[in-house]
Order: sequence, then C-alpha cells, then structure tokens
Amino acid sequence: MGQRLHGRCHRHHTGSTATKSWTVTWTWGGNQQVTNSWNATTAQSGSAVTAASQTYNGALAPNGTTSFGFQASYSGGNTAPTLTCTAS
Repeated sequence: MGQRLHGRCHRHHTGSTATKSWTVTWTWGGNQQVTNSWNATTAQSGSAVTAASQTYNGALAPNGTTSFGFQASYSGGNTAPTLTCTAS
C-alpha cells in the first residue's frame, strides 16, 4: 500500500521589480508522484516536477509572497527534494 504526503511551498519575492510569473522545480529522490495541487499548475515527468504560477498569483510585488501546495503518493523512502525557484 502506498503512502501519502502533503507539501506546501511559500514563495517570497526578494527582487526589486514585480514579477509576472514564477516557477518552482524539483526532482524527487524516490518514486513520489504528485496527485493533486492548488494555487499552481503542476506537471511531472519521471521524478522531475514543475509547479508554475496561476494567472491570479504570478504577479508579485517586491517583498510579496504567495504559496502553493500539493499532495503526493509514494512507497519506500521519502527524502526531501531541493527546490529551485525562478521568476520573470
């Protein structure tokens, strides 16, 4: 039987100009699979995951914040991935 996990990510914009969109990427270390997400569009190919802003939360003013969350399933180990954030 597979196990479930719940993740939440807060994005804090430290730049000096507003963003139009943002993307967060990570690579799972095991067989984790995103099953649901909110406040982001998620896509997964193998162990690589991309979470992209929605139309309503991509624009972040300097020092602005937003968050998204997801649910995933896995079996075996569940090590935390390293996240990479980009904005445009």
